[in-house]
Amino acid sequence: MATIKDIAKKAGVSPATVSRVLNYDPELSVSKETEQKVFEIAEALNYTKHKNKKRELVTLRLVQWYDSEEELADLYYLAIRLGIEKKAEELNVRVIKEAMSELSDTQTQGTIALGKFDQKQVKRLENLSGELLFVDFDAMSLGHNSLVVDFAQGVQLVIDHFIKESHTEIGILSGLEFTKESGHEITDTRWLVFRESLQRLKMYQESYHLAADFTIEAGFAAMENYLATTETYPSAFFASSDALAIGAMRAIQAHGLKIPEDISIIGFNDVSVAKYVSPALSTIRVYTEWMGELAVTTLLELMQEEAPVSRKITVGTELVLRDSTKIKK
Repeated sequence: MATIKDIAKKAGVSPATVSRVLNYDPELSVSKETEQKVFEIAEALNYTKHKNKKRELVTLRLVQWYDSEEELADLYYLAIRLGIEKKAEELNVRVIKEAMSELSDTQTQGTIALGKFDQKQVKRLENLSGELLFVDFDAMSLGHNSLVVDFAQGVQLVIDHFIKESHTEIGILSGLEFTKESGHEITDTRWLVFRESLQRLKMYQESYHLAADFTIEAGFAAMENYLATTETYPSAFFASSDALAIGAMRAIQAHGLKIPEDISIIGFNDVSVAKYVSPALSTIRVYTEWMGELAVTTLLELMQEEAPVSRKITVGTELVLRDSTKIKK
């Protein structure tokens, strides 16, 4: 993997600054531009670039539901965006980025809609020129092509591992999300799968369910409040994102508990900073950069054919074990 020195050299800052940025040091005072540069370089160094293949110039539109500040709070969408941009560059595809609130009349051959959208927003996206592909949003029921993560498979990997390690009390820190314009709550699929699986095993305890926005700060606050108001806690927690997991880890450590001796924790996504925090975070790896690449190539394929129905591509995941979980010897 890329070292902190590698990132520092490319970013033009000190290794200490890189380390503090990647660990979300709240006392570090650097500009948002520097933070974004460090995060983007950290993601990019995990990406293997292929040889450039020239093709006829195509213009695609990328519509994101996250702004740049929200990208920095949870690097999941940043990583997918970088994959989109790099694959587009490789294939000589022009990408124009637009916010949902500022859609233009620019003619493009296709649109990648990255994030979560309500039905009114979907209707607006339908009016854009060219093919339409939703990424990280299942729009099949609305008749649209979609590229999504297999959350069920990933969550089951977590549960299977915890049970293998003899954990009988397992908690979850699920994510809270809302669509931007209507404020409609988006149910965390990872929590639904987690609850259903543990209920089948007669192991689910609602008192071990915490929920927070997908940020480090919210994860910290939720776990801090939980540990401050309970005398019993599970020996293992699954968090619906790495950002939530990192925040929860900080709260656990602030309460004098050890990870993984007192509480094991597994996140979801495997963003670049997961391996740099202390202890290094066990997580479900989503190949986010590759998802971005796949979004570009899939949209280009859609432009070349007339499919009778919409398609949904589901991307698998992997369990990556690091120091935040006990590993059976």
